[in-house]
Amino acid sequence: MKTVKRVVWPLVAATALSLALYFLYQKLHGLTWQEFENDLRSIPPHHYGLALFSTCVAYFALAWYDRLALIHLNIHHISWLFISLCSFTTYALGHNLGASVFSGAVVRYRAYTSKGLSPAQIAVLVTLCTFTFALGVVILSGCVLTIRPDLLARIQLPEDSPLQLPGFLTDPLFARTVGLLMLGFVAAYIIGSLMQMRPLHVRGFLLEYPRPKVMVRQLLVGPLELLGAAGIIYSALPDAGNPGYIAVLGVFLASFSVALVSNVPGGVGVFEALFIAAMPEIDKSQVLAALVVFRAFYFIIPLIISLFIIAIYERMQYKERERREAAGTTG
Repeated sequence: MKTVKRVVWPLVAATALSLALYFLYQKLHGLTWQEFENDLRSIPPHHYGLALFSTCVAYFALAWYDRLALIHLNIHHISWLFISLCSFTTYALGHNLGASVFSGAVVRYRAYTSKGLSPAQIAVLVTLCTFTFALGVVILSGCVLTIRPDLLARIQLPEDSPLQLPGFLTDPLFARTVGLLMLGFVAAYIIGSLMQMRPLHVRGFLLEYPRPKVMVRQLLVGPLELLGAAGIIYSALPDAGNPGYIAVLGVFLASFSVALVSNVPGGVGVFEALFIAAMPEIDKSQVLAALVVFRAFYFIIPLIISLFIIAIYERMQYKERERREAAGTTG
């Protein structure tokens, strides 16, 4: 089974990337660098400020993912600063390396074992963080599809594309039904937590329903990260032709989810192709400029900062080991 996964997933990623590049070429053919540069310059400074604020909101929510998981594990001795730096580094690396919410286990393991957590506890922490993200996607997607079922029709592939979506996927009734089913899942999760239903056994460790106080915070924090991430793009889009935040959020959720499933590192190309295709009322170069701002604020800048954090942390750990060895030798 593991051998099959090693072969299948790279093929899925390569296929998704190839199709994405083809779609991008179809959409951006004829775009000049001068047009793109002008569109980046045309974004007002205060819109860049809003994009930065949205980035801070998103990464603050990601830090709460870890904090909630630690509360679930009844671990309260780790400082907010340590949690925030660990979470920031984990997700900054994960966003760029691919499968953001599923990666980062190594980073977390290195950091949290230094605080006394066991491998089993870290496994639960990673699982709960992943679920909190997924819960946020389900909540927001359910709300968007229920309120604006027409938004799914925005995800259109080029007419000459070798792949075409089945017609029922863009039908408003189908979209609203899916949205209601998603909200039904959230309601079932809430009931399970309130009633403290029996835990699940998954691959050797126990998954318990979070206590109601943790569950309620998950319902707030999960969507908050995605609202912030979508806000980065919305802030960088022009006012002319802008379909509104709800539409941008819906397109972001669909594009980001497909990019994650594609297994392409960072969803590069896949995310952009779908998002540009779903914004026909805005000039393509302006949408591309907004997506570049998103990549810079949500991916590249955090990655650079995280590398400095790792270097400083490892330097501190090295100094601490030297101090202990010197103390042991003296003793």
